[in-house]
Amino acid sequence: MLQRSFYERPVIQVARELIGCYLVREIDGEKLIGKIVETEAYAGPLDRAAHSYSNCPTERTKAMFQEAGHAYIYEMHTHALLNVVTGRVGQPHGVLIRAVEPIAGLEIIEQNRATVKRQIDWTNGPGKLTKAFNITKELYGHSLNESPLYIEDSERFVDIARSPRVGIANSGQAAHYPWRFFERNNAYVSAFRK
Repeated sequence: MLQRSFYERPVIQVARELIGCYLVREIDGEKLIGKIVETEAYAGPLDRAAHSYSNCPTERTKAMFQEAGHAYIYEMHTHALLNVVTGRVGQPHGVLIRAVEPIAGLEIIEQNRATVKRQIDWTNGPGKLTKAFNITKELYGHSLNESPLYIEDSERFVDIARSPRVGIANSGQAAHYPWRFFERNNAYVSAFRK
């Protein structure tokens, strides 16, 4: 399990180094495991695309101001999206987990995505992976250092690429920040759309 010190570092470094790590969700004694293959960094008050850009905690963003290593989960278009809080307390930076490659618990993942025909589409987007892993707003503020949701250490020698973030609109220059990281040539990376 990754220690809090991993998350206490700069958000862009954490976003890059989460690639190849394993997202683990425990449900009824079963472990659902996915290799993280895509992330995006959001640098709080410096970043117009971040929910915490105003640097003022709200009911929605209060988890972003907690200690590093907590889950910040929000809903967008009926999808829950999982973010990892990074940096120091009161420094509201976070990493969006955009895609994972399913590794274990495939039967449960398949049940959770029963309406999706192709396995490749189970977890190749931020809303898809939370449905597959049954990650809901009930886990908002959860410490990612303990069950039932945590992240384990990474594979070594993952070929990592970077690009601008996906779907950032009306954010001025923030739309062009190259703060999206992904495993090169991994089929579970979401399709890039400007």
